[in-house]
Amino acid sequence: MITNEWEEFFDGHAPEYMQNVFTRDTAREAAFLEELLALPPGARLLDIGCGTGRHAIEMARRGYAVTGIDLSAGMLAEARQAAAQAGVTVEWIKADATRFLGPAPFDAAVCLCEGALCLLGSDDDVDEHDRAILRSALLALRPGGSLILTALNGLAKIRQFTPEDVKAGRFDPTTLVETFEVEWESPQGKRSLRVRERGYLPAQLAERIQEAGFVVEHVWGGTAGAWGRRPVELDEIEMMIVAHKPA
Repeated sequence: MITNEWEEFFDGHAPEYMQNVFTRDTAREAAFLEELLALPPGARLLDIGCGTGRHAIEMARRGYAVTGIDLSAGMLAEARQAAAQAGVTVEWIKADATRFLGPAPFDAAVCLCEGALCLLGSDDDVDEHDRAILRSALLALRPGGSLILTALNGLAKIRQFTPEDVKAGRFDPTTLVETFEVEWESPQGKRSLRVRERGYLPAQLAERIQEAGFVVEHVWGGTAGAWGRRPVELDEIEMMIVAHKPA
């Protein structure tokens, strides 16, 4: 059963997902995550909004015990196939990240590349949606467990949109929500949906994560393919937060 627009989109887009340019630096991104997390072999990692499993599979190759959750059955089907081809074991669970109550505790959790945060269904409350994801992540972690996530950079949205976009309903400057049409090819032909993406100012996102109960350690630039210990650039797509659950 389809629960929201994003599930339908990702089910349809799943076979072509790995053709996106931003998927090309997966191994280097996984190495960066491994360096940041600095956990022993066998540590339990939760990948929230794992998609086709590109990060989950790479982390499993590095010795992590990985659980990947995603809203889309189509994306998880691709992930299972990719894991089998890579010869690694990952636990795949179809779940809504706002309501996930999986086997705890995990040593670390990641939510990357618009994995779940910021992607709003038509009926989702603009604030409660992401609060629910962060609450679930906190509950899933052991005390002291790490959280690494990327989220859409509201600075770039503010610089991109115009007063005409605001009048047309394409951008809400109060909530930093962009509303737009997505299209993809499906076995039934071309499909399109109207969806919403929420951006954050860096300080705003850090405050939201602290509000959920985390301790924020770093706010960095987080655009795929350009991860690093560096400031957020004004026009980049995403930013990265490194945080942990209090011990």
